[in-house]
Amino acid sequence: MTTEFDLIHRYFSPSTQHTVLAGGDDAALIQLTPGAQLAVSADMLVAGRHFLAADEPADIGYKALAVNLSDLAAMGAWPRWATLAIALPEADETWVAGFASGFLDLAREHGVDLIGGDTTRGPLTITVQILGEIMPGLALRRDGAGQGDDLWVTGTLGDAALALAQILGAGPLTPDHADAALARHYRPTPRAAFGRALGGIASACIDVSDGLAADVAHVAARSSVRVVIDWGRVPLHPAIRRYRGDPSIRAAALAGGDDYELAFTAPRARRDAIASISASTGLAVTRCGRVEAGSGVVVLDEDGAPIVLAQSGYDHFR
Repeated sequence: MTTEFDLIHRYFSPSTQHTVLAGGDDAALIQLTPGAQLAVSADMLVAGRHFLAADEPADIGYKALAVNLSDLAAMGAWPRWATLAIALPEADETWVAGFASGFLDLAREHGVDLIGGDTTRGPLTITVQILGEIMPGLALRRDGAGQGDDLWVTGTLGDAALALAQILGAGPLTPDHADAALARHYRPTPRAAFGRALGGIASACIDVSDGLAADVAHVAARSSVRVVIDWGRVPLHPAIRRYRGDPSIRAAALAGGDDYELAFTAPRARRDAIASISASTGLAVTRCGRVEAGSGVVVLDEDGAPIVLAQSGYDHFR
């Protein structure tokens, strides 16, 4: 019979790079780079809400870490360590092996040490805590947006939400969009290098996890400003740009969530620097709005008229 400690030893005890003492004791020991600040974030993923239990376990493992890496990307931090707590309905080694491969492959790609955690029996639930480093003064925060700043977003928006709708049978993807959208849903790409490059350039930043309108509203609230989003400039995948007038496309891009792109503000004088970051990282970035005096978020259509959204973003209790 497979025990809890068999699973930990076989699948969740990888070698480490940045750790004094990893799993096996009551706590891990880490040593920070001299002068660095510690950035810490945690996310919980629950089967049936954040992923489907029938999803490939490697994809679930990948996404469990990816969403945390996205949080550190939005802070401009270097990811270093992670802990993993997982509740499993049963000790299914085939499932655990697949999950661990997805999780640890992405951890190795980003230089993250898995340094501990916990396993137990229960409804499938995954909690990851991630820790990173950043030098003082370089952290990207939500409270620095200023009047006159530009609003930017990396990549394209709406792909993951449209893919989920397709999976649930609520809306078809176009054939030339399906593969890209499904990849974005199952394996989002943390914008780690781009986020780190924004240190000292962006005035505020957030990752787009719950929907552009909802997430940018957090920046507006923390910065005591109004953010205006120009719908006609919000970046869409080339295969669906011609459907920009479709309400389902608009809802997915503005309120769908799960994109894990970066939305950030920056002074106009930083436009050339941002273009250079885009070129050096190979990641497209789009200027899609501005910061004004006031409060909240306003979305304008191509004629400058306000768009009223039925829902601004994802809410775990809605």
